[in-house]
Amino acid sequence: MRLPNRVKIMVVKKQAKTRKRRIRKKNKPAFYPLNFGFMKSVKGRWRKPHGTANKKRKKCRFAGALPKIGYRNPKAVRGMRVEGRSEVLVRNPEELKRLKEKKDVVARIAGSVGAKKRAAMGAQARALGITIVNLRENHPGEKG
Repeated sequence: MRLPNRVKIMVVKKQAKTRKRRIRKKNKPAFYPLNFGFMKSVKGRWRKPHGTANKKRKKCRFAGALPKIGYRNPKAVRGMRVEGRSEVLVRNPEELKRLKEKKDVVARIAGSVGAKKRAAMGAQARALGITIVNLRENHPGEKG
């Protein structure tokens, strides 16, 4: 897959023989509602500004950025992880087997999967050579 010129690709040498591709997406500001830092009752999630005198709706610069289509990343890198591989949500061992042929994906086990099946899927993924992003043994501080 060829990436557009405007996407910066950093090539990091891991060893002398292998090179790993890292994708750097466009930077975008944090989209906070008006008065986020000043009022305790205003939460950090985005809310569209309404109201005739709203400074954020009027696009005053001091009020912060509004989400726009221009902040979107190119289609080639949208939804990809930093290492240039896309994620696939896996709910059972059969879905994990289907990923064996695909080299450019990593697996994420669904949150609804229990501990026994999760451990079995981790062992199966190791045997198949598939990377699992959210395997609990990779994150020792997590409960579960």
